[in-house]
Amino acid sequence: MGDSTTAMALILTPQAEDFINEWTNPLPYVIAHTSGSTGTPKEIRLLKSDMRASARATIDFFGLSSKSTLYLPLSPGYIAGKMQIVRALEASCDLIVENPSSRPALQPLTDGTEIDLLPIVPSQCEAILSSPYRRQIKNIIIGGAPLQPNAETDIIGAGLTAYATYGMTETCSHVALRRLGEEQFSALPGFSFSLDDRGCLTIGSRTLSFGTLVTNDMVSLTSDHSFRWLGRYDNVINSGGIKIFPEEIEKLIAPLFPPESLFYVTSRPSEKWGEEAVIVSDSPSLPSDILDRIKLLAGHRKTPKAIIFEPEIKLTQSNKIIRHKFFS
Repeated sequence: MGDSTTAMALILTPQAEDFINEWTNPLPYVIAHTSGSTGTPKEIRLLKSDMRASARATIDFFGLSSKSTLYLPLSPGYIAGKMQIVRALEASCDLIVENPSSRPALQPLTDGTEIDLLPIVPSQCEAILSSPYRRQIKNIIIGGAPLQPNAETDIIGAGLTAYATYGMTETCSHVALRRLGEEQFSALPGFSFSLDDRGCLTIGSRTLSFGTLVTNDMVSLTSDHSFRWLGRYDNVINSGGIKIFPEEIEKLIAPLFPPESLFYVTSRPSEKWGEEAVIVSDSPSLPSDILDRIKLLAGHRKTPKAIIFEPEIKLTQSNKIIRHKFFS
């Protein structure tokens, strides 16, 4: 197992070949970069032993073997792309890589080959759903950014087996998966969960070198191997003693906004409540009764008090919204 590609059929891009060269060099680590979703992206060194352990957890979860075929339409410059290559190397299975784009072609599948595992980001979902080869995909994992509720509904309706991922660069990709249509994330083999005194998730690992990792993700823990994600600790709004999780509200109200629009929930000062929730949207014309409709979904206390128009909502390099709070 591991570093040899001799038992594998490979279709690679130059960037994938560069990563394999880095993977097979004598150094015990590879260079990776954090996503920058909560700050400036930073360079980190990931131990190859940790990446192998992470790959094995995914291999075990999906029952991958030397007879499997993995597909990669993501950049090997990011952790999701690197780890798909490592999984193929560890399982000694076939790997097909195409240049990343928002519309993966999946064209090498015309011979009837089935994909045992396909990692994508939310912006690629539409292309997968419209692909004539989608029935040849056994398992999809979706990460990099939150998946919109309408996209999740479409994927389930198409009969595809897909999972949302939870993890980060520091954990060598995902440590938990949530089957679409379900609420809870479940741990991959070798990982367990607990809470710190803020109510944030703490990841325990028997196989990766970090041992214990404290996150800034607030969760509802359902067992030491499962949780429901609520939102980022940094984003929580305390409005008159009521905790409002912006990501939870966003998921609830997303169907009320145009599919191609961007919006997020943030806070501004309030004399009455200390701070109150508001919506920032790039849509210049929304229904006049949209806040009333949101109130029916979210309840009176958690409904944002206003909608602020921002024509250009900024994104990180990995297409996550850059949030900011209002202080006056």
